[in-house]
Amino acid sequence: MAAACIFCKIIKGEIPSMKLFESDKTFAFLDINPLSKGHALVIPKHHGEKLTDIPDDSLAELLPVAKKIALAAGAENFNILQNNGRIAHQVVDHVHVHMIPKPNETEGLGVGWPSQNVNKEKLQQLLEEIKAKM
Repeated sequence: MAAACIFCKIIKGEIPSMKLFESDKTFAFLDINPLSKGHALVIPKHHGEKLTDIPDDSLAELLPVAKKIALAAGAENFNILQNNGRIAHQVVDHVHVHMIPKPNETEGLGVGWPSQNVNKEKLQQLLEEIKAKM
């Protein structure tokens, strides 16, 4: 855990939270600045800034817990969001998954999707490059 990290302080109980779930590897709580009713954060107890910094075993519960919270919150429509880095809209430097209910058009997450038309040959080349590194 990082001493200055707000989420690490929440996990340790140094900062109060509206805790929804806790296990040995995962902690979940209501967001104090929600986009909609039931907006929650699910975090690994292992401190890491980006998803790639977290060991796989510490990631294993994140989506199952987000699913459990979505069901318990009665969220029929919802977004699961996980940002990595400032230009990707990450504000807190500790991996976290948002479960954001989308009860109507105005509440919850608003998402633009600026898709691009890509040359299929370049896409095939990219596919091969990525697969070679996996």
